[in-house]
Amino acid sequence: MAKNRNLFSFLSGGAVASLGGLIGLGGAEFRLPILVGFFSFGTITAVIINKVISLCVVLFSLIFRSNTIGFDLILPELGVIINILIGSLFGAYLGANYALKIKQEFLNKIILILLILLAFSMIFGHSSLEASKPLFENSIILFISGVIAGVLIGVIAAVLGVAGGEFIIPTLILLFGIEPKLAGSISLCISLPTMIMAFTRYFKSEQFKEILKEKSFVLYMLFGSILGSFIGSLLLEYWNDPKLVDTFLIS
Repeated sequence: MAKNRNLFSFLSGGAVASLGGLIGLGGAEFRLPILVGFFSFGTITAVIINKVISLCVVLFSLIFRSNTIGFDLILPELGVIINILIGSLFGAYLGANYALKIKQEFLNKIILILLILLAFSMIFGHSSLEASKPLFENSIILFISGVIAGVLIGVIAAVLGVAGGEFIIPTLILLFGIEPKLAGSISLCISLPTMIMAFTRYFKSEQFKEILKEKSFVLYMLFGSILGSFIGSLLLEYWNDPKLVDTFLIS
């Protein structure tokens, strides 16, 4: 039974990470329902496991994607990354702190609402996204908008244990006018420190001790996720048409 559980952990981690590595997401919005529904983890335990796996997926996806989207293309957008991070780091700490204090029943309701929002974001928010110019010409208003968006992204990412790319990518495209494919890689640069902030808060909690009891399960999912993020990065080379991304996200 344990072997089958570890096998399913590996396979599900790989499948989700392939999708995440391709789009530029951590894939955690797909992984969380699997952890709770299929593997029967408690909500907060599933969120923390989700955060651990998402960290791995984002890190390796960023490395693997660099073959297609080089860091030389990302560095010119460092100002945008810092802009959103100012808000997302603060939001991540708030979100993780809140998730640890509320009752599981209420957390379940919040997560359900957030997952629905994520679904609508992916279905409708990405359907006609094209790079243009920044939404605001005034740099101060643009900066403040980026910080506010970052706070909201950080809170959602921490509560769900996700990377937050579902909201970061539309923010980068609509607010800052960044090309969709590049936005996927920039999103990973924002997601990584945001998740580390939330993970730091979870690491100090009593609930983290439950994760240590599931080391074998987590390791199998990590290995599957690393392989999956590599596969996703390979598929990215054939992902040149933004309309193809839109079609995939809507399907």
